[in-house]
Amino acid sequence: MDKPIKKKSAYYRYRYYILGGIAFVALLIYVGMVAAGGSKLRADADNLIVGEAVAGKFLEYVDVEGVVQPILTIKINTRETGSVERIIAEEGAMLEKGDTILTLTNPDLVRIIDDQRDEWEKQLISFKEKEIEMEQKSINLQQQALQTSYELDRLKKSFALDEEEFNMGVKSKAQLDLQRDEFDYKTQSTALQLEGLRHDSAVTVLRKELKKNDLEREQKKYLRALDRMEQLIIRAPISGQLSFVKVTPGQQVQSAESIAEIKVLDQFKIHASLSEYYIDRITTGLPATVSWQGSKYPLRITKVVPEVKDRSFDVDLVFTEALPEHIRIGKSFRVQVELGQPEDALVIPRGDFFQSTGGQWIYKLNKEGTKAVRTPISIGRQNPQQYEITNGLQPSDKVIVTGYATFGDAQELILK
Repeated sequence: MDKPIKKKSAYYRYRYYILGGIAFVALLIYVGMVAAGGSKLRADADNLIVGEAVAGKFLEYVDVEGVVQPILTIKINTRETGSVERIIAEEGAMLEKGDTILTLTNPDLVRIIDDQRDEWEKQLISFKEKEIEMEQKSINLQQQALQTSYELDRLKKSFALDEEEFNMGVKSKAQLDLQRDEFDYKTQSTALQLEGLRHDSAVTVLRKELKKNDLEREQKKYLRALDRMEQLIIRAPISGQLSFVKVTPGQQVQSAESIAEIKVLDQFKIHASLSEYYIDRITTGLPATVSWQGSKYPLRITKVVPEVKDRSFDVDLVFTEALPEHIRIGKSFRVQVELGQPEDALVIPRGDFFQSTGGQWIYKLNKEGTKAVRTPISIGRQNPQQYEITNGLQPSDKVIVTGYATFGDAQELILK
């Protein structure tokens, strides 16, 4: 006997289609919720760094590495050509101003000095001879002037006597006229002779001065030659450390050739290179600080090199107060160059989030700290430790400053 076959229900026959449809509807609902409310992502709170927005003082500064250098470095050049005879000071030695570094020899210069000395001695002997000769001539001229004055005075008295005799009738008028003519002639002749004597005396004095000047010129030449001889001794122009001597005994050096270097160690400076981004804001006189072993040491910019090389420019800074202990040339310090005065601002700590967001948004935590939501922000100035927030946050807001590379496009983070 055949058994009757039961007819299957519609659900049983179409159950797979129904389940597929339900899954598809659920997917549509989920997509709609994501589109409406934003994607969510779970994140481990222990792996996140949270910072707080704080209203306080913001100081804009640049943090760079600087190298300690001597405050002054002196290049030592030769002033005379010669060969190195002896090196006296060793590299690294501490020298006082005037200490001998090395000596040079120059046989040609020695001959020049001998010739100058011989010429000066000849001029000296010639001057002494001319001086004696001119003194003798001066005495002769004085004697001639005295004799001429005496003759004129005698003629004057003789003529006066002739006038008395004429008045007494002893001499005729013709005799008196003859005596008068001779007296007038002698008077004029004597005046001319005295004038000539005075001229000769002036010429003698002038010649003596010229000879004296010639002698002094020769003496100066000789002294200059002796000074050139002194330049063969190379001395320290200032107190400091002899950093190097780049010549050897017997080596021939030319005039104005650099042969050594001295570093002044009574004070130090720090040399640093800054990004060209700050070139318009860095000027001499700006303050800076160095932090070392828990203490801060103030500095001041004393030199700004305006030339940009490899997208950076150089500055020099000097300590304005105490120096760090055990400071050495070549030692590196972190230098904070201040770009202005501290100002009131809302700030957050620096973090890697900036690389992902460009400072356009940040994840802000809710009060319970259970989730963080994307929040648009505006970042103003920044320094190596802080960002200035100009819009989007309030004091006491907490934000995630860790890098966002693993969060994708999540609009909300669920913290666990």
